[in-house]
Amino acid sequence: MDWNAFWKSIENFFTNNVWDIVLFFAVLLLGIFAVKIIVGILRRIFSKSRMEIIAQQFIITIVKVLLYLVLVLVLLTIIGIQISGIVTALSALLLAVGMALESNIANLANGIVIVSNKMFKKGDFISVDGVDGNIVDINFLFTTLSTVDNKRVTIPNSTIVNSSVVNAGANPRRRVEFTFSVAYETDVDAVKKIVTDVMKSNGNVLLDPEPFCRLKTLGASGIDFFGHCWCDNEDYWDVYYYVIENVYNEFKRNNISIPYNQLEVRSRTDSVIMPYSMAPLPERVEKVRTKNERRSLEDVNFSDVFHIGKKSKRKKKKSNENSELASDRNEISSIL
Repeated sequence: MDWNAFWKSIENFFTNNVWDIVLFFAVLLLGIFAVKIIVGILRRIFSKSRMEIIAQQFIITIVKVLLYLVLVLVLLTIIGIQISGIVTALSALLLAVGMALESNIANLANGIVIVSNKMFKKGDFISVDGVDGNIVDINFLFTTLSTVDNKRVTIPNSTIVNSSVVNAGANPRRRVEFTFSVAYETDVDAVKKIVTDVMKSNGNVLLDPEPFCRLKTLGASGIDFFGHCWCDNEDYWDVYYYVIENVYNEFKRNNISIPYNQLEVRSRTDSVIMPYSMAPLPERVEKVRTKNERRSLEDVNFSDVFHIGKKSKRKKKKSNENSELASDRNEISSIL
């Protein structure tokens, strides 16, 4: 290898393209500086907004990648490389990647919708697609729930956006509802007082709105009372179990019975008398049925049809003549 020729070619390259090289590094430095300034401005704008942090980071990352891509294309143009082929190749690559990752791209778009609309946040207890649990992680592809039996369930964001989501942790307060069944002989006012007193005895229960209990249903085996009270979101289950356990204890202490399914059985002592008739069955009387001479057009030809029509006209004419003759005879007999 001729090292002298090699170094000579390098020297000629820098000599002939000195201004392009200077422009290359100047654009590189200015481009990096401009990207940092733009990203800094975006961070300041987002810091004053109410957008979620994960959404801010995602948007900033996308903008940064696009700006650096534009900078690379500009630098390639400066050093004399045709970027039309590169742009075409990048477009084809993005198209292929988009088709291969179609579901992930859909999850990504739905993740942006979830985060931007603030449908829920970490720690909320939600019910979606038959799964109940607390949210432990939200990203742009999946949402992870922790169920009450300590299972981790990962749900695609597309499933969440296309399903009905019940968010029990969206509001700071929740209403705890109860239904109690007692026997029919129970005093209604006593039951209402016991239930409301139990709810008021718990310090986690809010007194405004006031705890409520009323008779709701007259059932087949007993009467049902409906009650509810309000509490902070995090105290829901503590209040629920407290009220259930203590109402049961108060019912027992006040001799209020909780009914089982009841079936009433009666035994008859009187004899059953069934009235009946001693008359025998009547004799059969045959019904007089007129003969139907109508025929289907599918079974006869036109000559038969016309023939039937002529016969019917003749019968009708003959019957008319007989009726006229009978009327004349009646007139003659009346005169004589």
